[in-house]
Amino acid sequence: MPVKSFEEYAEKNQKWKEQLQQLRELILSTELKETIKWGVPTYVLNNKNVVGLGAFKNHYGLWFFNGALLQKNTELLINAQEEKTKALRQIRFKENDQLQLSVLKKYIEEVIQLQKAGKEIKPRKSKPIEIPTELEKAFKNDTSLKTAFEKFSKGKQREFTEHIASAKREATKVSRLQKCIPMIKAGIGLNDKYRK
Repeated sequence: MPVKSFEEYAEKNQKWKEQLQQLRELILSTELKETIKWGVPTYVLNNKNVVGLGAFKNHYGLWFFNGALLQKNTELLINAQEEKTKALRQIRFKENDQLQLSVLKKYIEEVIQLQKAGKEIKPRKSKPIEIPTELEKAFKNDTSLKTAFEKFSKGKQREFTEHIASAKREATKVSRLQKCIPMIKAGIGLNDKYRK
């Protein structure tokens, strides 16, 4: 069941509930508005994603959707997915980390100013989708699978192909393909459960 509010998200992440609440209060002290996107608290300015919160088993974090553009406040930023994200940056916190709210506010204020100035990193034109051999074979054996796959947006097609192709072992590729086939036929995207 997707999360519908910050309170639900905090309840699901009891370990970090207090810290998430502190970060939320800091963010809401600015002009950003709270929404829930992809099942997580996301803070927007004029309907543009600016900041997000996230909680995991071993850490929680603050996401900046155009964090790569930050110039003044960069020391704490990391790119969690070097090959995949151009703009997104985050600050991660572990169990005993103290939240320095005055420092974090500077990051948030700078990213708000960037948003107001219309600064953003535009996605690159996407490269052609490379169909993994395993999926290509499955298409040849089942034309209805190929037809169902072609009904997906390019982004969702890419999610399936990269998920299968990124496995290192052949057995894992085959296993991933077997899990994806029913989803493709049912018209369910690989990451639909995370989307609002």
